[in-house]
Amino acid sequence: MGSKDDQLKLGVIGGGSWGTSLANLAGRKGHAVDLWVYELEVKKQIRSHHENRTFLPGVTLSANMNVTNNIAKAVYQKDLVLVVVPSHVMRMTTAQFGDHLSPDTILVSASKGIENDTHLTMTGVMGETLPFLSPDRTGVLSGPSFAREVSREVPTAVTVASKNQDTAELIQRALATPFFRIYTIDDVMGVELGGAVKNVIAIAAGAIDGLGLGQNTRAALITRGQTEIRRLGLRMGAQPRTFTGLAGIGDLVLTCTGDQSRNHTVGKRIGKGENLADILEDMQMVAEGVKTARSVYNLSRKLGVEMPICHTVYHVLYDNMPPREGLFTLMTRDLKYELDAV
Repeated sequence: MGSKDDQLKLGVIGGGSWGTSLANLAGRKGHAVDLWVYELEVKKQIRSHHENRTFLPGVTLSANMNVTNNIAKAVYQKDLVLVVVPSHVMRMTTAQFGDHLSPDTILVSASKGIENDTHLTMTGVMGETLPFLSPDRTGVLSGPSFAREVSREVPTAVTVASKNQDTAELIQRALATPFFRIYTIDDVMGVELGGAVKNVIAIAAGAIDGLGLGQNTRAALITRGQTEIRRLGLRMGAQPRTFTGLAGIGDLVLTCTGDQSRNHTVGKRIGKGENLADILEDMQMVAEGVKTARSVYNLSRKLGVEMPICHTVYHVLYDNMPPREGLFTLMTRDLKYELDAV
């Protein structure tokens, strides 16, 4: 395998908008990239037109990026492998390529979610499916980053987390560009929880917009949503300062306010009275917050963590609670002191 930071062999697992955008970024930087896509049609599009017309239309992709449906080829003898698949298929996907992954490869999760049955974050799932993989060679990439804007080279800042600083810095150097700035951090749990739970809060933010409410309401929701994310994070051993950073408040603000947010879109359509099943049937890409809402609801109850906004989102999604009723319930809870004890 290569060792020079300026010419690495990369595998990217997942050909959605974010996976394609990251593969394209790495290819434009000069790395040799194999992008694994699940859909045969997407492979044909990229090979014929240098464009992922299904998930990232209008973006001409780097010639350094090879597309494949062979997952073993995509991970074999790579310096870095980025896993960018929906959270509910993380277990199945990583289990498929374990036998072909070198123990020297650094594995980076760029997926955001919490598994429904186990309540594991994505690195937790990878730890079970790839038990030979050292946490020192594992990283997490997160932060406020819409795929389409990254593909257009809009200035963006994100965070990479790893328990090993050398690993974090290698990923940082491998992917950073003049328009894609990467910071490092060692709080893997905090970065993963920030990236996962903000999607649930974004559904609530979308519902506020769908109901035609004001910016006061949205600002309050984002602030109190941040409190809930921090509570869960502290209970699970995360560092509180992480939630003031790019993977915390940065990603939360973007997902709660940006029109490109799939989770915000789901919430907005629910706020306008549409049925969740119909909304999901219309969507080509996954809105992670829908499944994560179930994980957060059950995990927070198990841990005894107070998360009223996330619980309300769960009841709206899965118990047919009307959004206005959910908002009224939140606004009429017992009055409290604002700040948590820690």
